[in-house]
Amino acid sequence: MICGHGSRDENAVAQFNTLAGHFRKLFPEYDVESGFLEFARPVLRTGLDKLAEQGAERVLCLPGMLFAAGHVKNDLPSEVNEFAADNPHIEVHYGRELAVDSRLLQAAAARIEEAEAAAPTEVDRQQTLLMVVGRGTNDSDANSNVSKITRMLWEG
Repeated sequence: MICGHGSRDENAVAQFNTLAGHFRKLFPEYDVESGFLEFARPVLRTGLDKLAEQGAERVLCLPGMLFAAGHVKNDLPSEVNEFAADNPHIEVHYGRELAVDSRLLQAAAARIEEAEAAAPTEVDRQQTLLMVVGRGTNDSDANSNVSKITRMLWEG
């Protein structure tokens, strides 16, 4: 079960659904469903119920979110726990957010290099600005991780 935040932006929802589709292709031996916490359909419970209807004996819920803030720490586990309580015959596990990961840093670094290569003139990295925008949160761990990733990217 790929658990998304949801968005009012239809393009963001479509991109998330594309990601879920990639999971289905990568893992054809598993039933893969997806759902959103808010702002989009299907909601998480719809996907979870679909897995139950398909006869799932075990469900792994993966938060499709970058950092652990309120939704990953509270809202998603609450939804997952409610499903687990309603389906005691299904073994339910909750994964972790993407977090600070070397693969994420490699992808971001590759994108920075791509932008530098596309510049009309040679770019001196010391004369550039790296702007990382994190969605606002009052969760100090998530804010710390945004700063950490920014520093790691800048330091190379």
